[in-house]
Amino acid sequence: MTAETSQTLDRGLRVLKLLADTDHGLTVTELSLRLGVNRTVVYRLLATLEQHALIRRDLGGRARVGLGVLRLGRQVHPLVREAAMPALRSLAEDIGATAHLTLVDGADALAVAVVEPTWTDYHVAYRAGFRHPLDRGAAGKAILAARQHPMTDPVCTLTHGELEAGACGAAAPLLGVTGVEGSVGVVMLAEAVPERVGPRVVDAAREVAEALR
Repeated sequence: MTAETSQTLDRGLRVLKLLADTDHGLTVTELSLRLGVNRTVVYRLLATLEQHALIRRDLGGRARVGLGVLRLGRQVHPLVREAAMPALRSLAEDIGATAHLTLVDGADALAVAVVEPTWTDYHVAYRAGFRHPLDRGAAGKAILAARQHPMTDPVCTLTHGELEAGACGAAAPLLGVTGVEGSVGVVMLAEAVPERVGPRVVDAAREVAEALR
């Protein structure tokens, strides 16, 4: 630190860097130990960062990087979509269902990229910007599964009728992308997800994760 720098800002930036380097978030105690400051200081830093959506805290109190970090650079979000589009386009065409990339935004799942198939007679209409609670729908539940049970390989989550009557979904989490919690999935009008869809969604999630690293 020099006379020209701000100690508080320095600590806040260090908090963001520490959170960006973990997939599962950090508690106040863990941050306090790593920063070498008391818990009160950490609480104040987190409260300020949370007001600006730069961090978020889950129900267990663990702090994670928030999507406000993405909003700081207007080009970041488009770059995330751009990186995911080839895999999503291939998935939508292969399966004949609407494919999407979904990221965590607070307590919600937020669709940030959507690709609809070009050759089907009908498919589920889905739009970028659509949000829903994390505990409803395949996209959010896939993210929660990865959060609650750390994985080395993505696992497909299946749901039926949770967001739209008659529609079912399949999604797999993005793994190994520092500072990003999300999933790749498809939504279709069907009574059940065909058996071949799960492995294909898992492959697409791996492709997107690799593109974002």
